[in-house]
Amino acid sequence: MPLTLPGQHNPLASAAEQLKVLEQPNPHLSFQTQLDRVGLFPLYSTGITVFQINVGKLCNQTCRHCHVDAGPDRSETMSLETAEHCMKALARTDIPTVDITGGAPELNPHFRWLVEQSHRLGRHIMDRCNLSVLLLPSQADLAEFLAHHQVEIIASLPSYQASQTDAQRGEGIFEKSLEGLRLLNRLGYGRPNSGLVLNLVYNPVGAFLPPRQDAIETQFKKELRTKHGIEFNRLYTITNMPISRFLEFLIESGNYEQYMTRLAHAFNPAAAAGVMCRSTLSIGWDGRLYDCDFNQMLELTVDHGAPSHIRDFDPAQLQHRRIVTRNHCYGCTAGSGSSCGGTVT
Repeated sequence: MPLTLPGQHNPLASAAEQLKVLEQPNPHLSFQTQLDRVGLFPLYSTGITVFQINVGKLCNQTCRHCHVDAGPDRSETMSLETAEHCMKALARTDIPTVDITGGAPELNPHFRWLVEQSHRLGRHIMDRCNLSVLLLPSQADLAEFLAHHQVEIIASLPSYQASQTDAQRGEGIFEKSLEGLRLLNRLGYGRPNSGLVLNLVYNPVGAFLPPRQDAIETQFKKELRTKHGIEFNRLYTITNMPISRFLEFLIESGNYEQYMTRLAHAFNPAAAAGVMCRSTLSIGWDGRLYDCDFNQMLELTVDHGAPSHIRDFDPAQLQHRRIVTRNHCYGCTAGSGSSCGGTVT
């Protein structure tokens, strides 16, 4: 069943077709059945601690694993009006963390305004940065801006080896990533007692589950420090989600059924109890509300009576809403679990 390929963008058709693939009969139990088996269905939010804003799909890279299907040709971008709705909603709450993502979020024209407003409200800010964006001529002062506002940087680096990183993210991206990391280190990011946090994100290159987070963090720190003189704080492992470009890869390589079965067999009730959607609200570039960034890419908006757009934001209704789940959720509950902040258990 062919899906929309990178460069052939039809988000509505693509999301619908992906869900059709994910929900077709499989030899393993459905995700909702698994939740019911361990007494977690239906799944409910436990309160919002992360206000995640996806500002669009424009990116200076086109990564093979990208669940957002982002790239230089994407035009979806958050408007100032929607950004203002986000900040008005945030101001009505005491949600401590603002997580800004994309695409390359820094390429949105209102990114810095969002950072400034979130900082003014006293919230902790995270920027999901691809590192190479720091080197663009138009972003010459970006790293200094982030440091000035004490923005935590969460940067994707699939491997400490050039061949594996470039295979997933594009030719020459590894060296650009190292250059970006050195720039951040010079500003104090990743250094002890600097207050500037630099965390890396690792996801497997291929249809595999990630290794133990603590073990691969130790390996990354040793390799990057000894070979490149680079320091960072933490490394998060994230399971590749069976959506968008990675789903296309699974189908084209004949690994889809095997990968889904692997995820299902590794289902961990403790990870399911702590999934990030229970404490996150995800806002799409057009203002629509989702339980997580992955649901956003499948256009599964907040449901079950809760408001589904940021202009209708209601903290009371959203704090303990029922979570929308489908079979792709296995990606967050396999093994030690997976979230935007790494393993769950």
